[in-house]
Amino acid sequence: MQDTNNALVQKKSGLPDDEAGLAADPYGRRVVPRDLTGQEKAAIVVRLLLNEGADLPLEELPEELQEKLALQMGHMGLVDRFTLEIVAQEFAEALDAIGLSFPHGLAGALDVMTGRIGPATAARLRKRAGVRQVGDPWQRLRLLDAAELAAMAQAESTEVAAVLLSKLDTAKAAELLGKLPGPAARRITFAVSRTGNVTPEAVERIGWSLTSQLDQKPVPAFSEAPGARVGAILTQSAAATRDGLLDALDEEDADFAGAVRRAIFTFAHIPGRIPSRDVPAITRGVEQAVLVNALAGASAEEDRIAAEYLLSNMSTRMADSLREEMRDRGAVKQAEAERAMTEIVGAIRRLVDDGAIAFKSPDEEEVA
Repeated sequence: MQDTNNALVQKKSGLPDDEAGLAADPYGRRVVPRDLTGQEKAAIVVRLLLNEGADLPLEELPEELQEKLALQMGHMGLVDRFTLEIVAQEFAEALDAIGLSFPHGLAGALDVMTGRIGPATAARLRKRAGVRQVGDPWQRLRLLDAAELAAMAQAESTEVAAVLLSKLDTAKAAELLGKLPGPAARRITFAVSRTGNVTPEAVERIGWSLTSQLDQKPVPAFSEAPGARVGAILTQSAAATRDGLLDALDEEDADFAGAVRRAIFTFAHIPGRIPSRDVPAITRGVEQAVLVNALAGASAEEDRIAAEYLLSNMSTRMADSLREEMRDRGAVKQAEAERAMTEIVGAIRRLVDDGAIAFKSPDEEEVA
C-alpha cells in the first residue's frame, strides 16, 4: 500500500454523485486524481506511448531532461486507470491546442534554418558560446559532402576517422571511402574493428570536436572555385580574348591555367561533353536564325566538327531545313558566328543548371 503522501489518487467518501472528476472504485468509494507535477504527467505520457509501441526520439532531448525523465519514471510506481485516463485526456487536449512548434534553443533553430539564412550570419551565431552544446553534433556532420568528410578524416587520427565512418549511413560511408587514398581507406576500415568499446560520451566529444572545426573555418564569399569562375567568364568571351588570356595564365600560373581550361566549355567542346540524346533539347531552346549563323559560320576545324555533330543528332527534317538555310545564308562574319556560338553555349549552360541535361563525364562512352 502506498503512503498517502505518495499516492497518485485520493480516496474520498460521502461525495455527491454528480461531482466532476469522480469515479467509483470497486468498494463504492469515490476517487479523484490528486494534483500531479509536470514531471509526473510527462512520465505517465511517455510510459503510455512506449507501451503503445511509439518510437519516441528521447535521445534528442537535452541530457538534463533525459536524466530527469528517467529518475521520475523510476519513482512513479503504480498508476490507477482513472488517473491514466485523466492525464491522457489532458495530453490529447494540449496536443490539439498546439498550432506551431519551434526547435529547442539557438542550435536547433540554426539546424532548421541552414541554407535559408546567409552563411556569414549562421557562422557568427554558431560561434556564440554554448550554441552547439545542445542536440546531436553528428546530424550536422552527416550533411557534409563526401569530399569534405574525406578531408576531415585524413586530418584526424585513424581512430577518430573510424568513429566518423561508423556514425555515417552506409551509402555516405562508402562514398567517403571512395574519396580516400587506398592505404588510408584500409587503415580506417580496419580501425573500425577497435571501436567496440568506445563509450557514447567519447563519441559525443568527438562529434563536438569535429563540428567546432567547421565553425572555425572562414565562410567563403564565393560558392565556386576560382578556376571555375574564370572558366565561366572565358566561356562567354571571344575566342581571341580567351586564347590570349589562357596563354598569359600559362606563363603566370600553369596549375591555375589548367583549372581554368578544365572549366571552360565552348562550342567546340559540344561533341565531347554533350550526349547525342540531348541535342534535340538544345536545338529547341535556340532560335533557328542563331543556329544557322553558328553552323554556317563555323570555320575552325573543331567548330565544324561540333556543327556536324549537332546536325547529325537532330531530326532529319530539322537538319535538312537548317542545311538549306545555311546555303541560302552564305558567308557569315566571324563576329556574328561567335555571338551565335556563345548564345548556344549559354543555352546549354542554362539547361545543365536546370537539370534538363547533364554533361558527359570525361570517361563516359555513348552507347549506340
